[in-house]
Amino acid sequence: MDSSADWAGLAAGVKAWGQTLGFDAIGIAGTDLGEAEARLLSWLAQGRHGRMDYMARHGNLRARPQALVPGTLSVITARMNYWPDARDAAATLADATLAYVSRYALGRDYHKIMRSRLQRLAERIREDIGEFAFRAFADSAPVMEVELAVRSGLGWRGKHTLLLDRAAGSWFFLGEIYTNLPLPPDAPVPEHCGTCARCIDVCPTGAIVAPYRLDARLCISYLTIEHDGPIPPALRPLIGNRIYGCDDCQLFCPWNRSAPVSGEADFRPRNRLDAASLLELFAWSEEEFERRLQGSPIRRIGHVRWLRNLAVCLGNAPPDPAIVRALQSRLDHPSELVREHVAWALERQTGPAAVSGEAAAAPPATA
Repeated sequence: MDSSADWAGLAAGVKAWGQTLGFDAIGIAGTDLGEAEARLLSWLAQGRHGRMDYMARHGNLRARPQALVPGTLSVITARMNYWPDARDAAATLADATLAYVSRYALGRDYHKIMRSRLQRLAERIREDIGEFAFRAFADSAPVMEVELAVRSGLGWRGKHTLLLDRAAGSWFFLGEIYTNLPLPPDAPVPEHCGTCARCIDVCPTGAIVAPYRLDARLCISYLTIEHDGPIPPALRPLIGNRIYGCDDCQLFCPWNRSAPVSGEADFRPRNRLDAASLLELFAWSEEEFERRLQGSPIRRIGHVRWLRNLAVCLGNAPPDPAIVRALQSRLDHPSELVREHVAWALERQTGPAAVSGEAAAAPPATA
């Protein structure tokens, strides 16, 4: 490595090139994540990662960039805004007949978009300095994305554990380039949450068990996306109409009041997912699910979990004969997971007799 190179000048160039390529912010982080590693191992030891076994398998790698990619000397971090021009999120949440999809998943899958853009940034660096070693990541490897972003000055960690920026809030994706270039790290920015605890107070399931502490086993995003088994019955009513993910801790964060709308066309809603009814989506066949959600991050949960989530939300909806008929049409679904959640939803809609098909479509006598 050329010891006389202008690494500070290169870092400035990287940030300028990143802006040109469409990133909203670029930072540089070092590789010492020792303090974060201790917190991660404690979180794993408490079992708060739920059934995300990969978190435990790769725990140490997350906090040791040089172990994940040998030779790494610095990490280039990138931020890309995704807040879409979509139907009002609060209005969708307030209408129990509509399906709420986390804002990040309304459009195309960001993983490919982010990785492609990081690759282009690395190639631009290569044009300037010649060959160098790097690997680009976008939620695609055991990487402590928020911690690296904090250390690179892209924002501070909010009490909901997500990254926050005073101008952009938290509606953005993160990506990284691990590199063997000794770029000077940026200074972290001060925290600005103060005494605010809105994110903790509004969490539907109490998953934010303390400031900066999340129990994934209670988190609706985990339950509807990562969790592949039955959703605990006690948590089902709390899910409301959230069929994929949950944004409450961000929607009610004061720093998101003026978050900018993303200019990325790929992040705009597809398939009317910002205003679709639960019944409309529950009627999708597996073929329709696969076809409509081609290129969407939602597709990876599969049709079975899609129906599981929708069944829970239909059980939480106001009593409706159309909902009862739709649920009854799925009582003989090949998947036991689907059948169990459909049966639960039918009990919520009309009572236990509906599970055997004996109930009329009238609402229950008691709530």
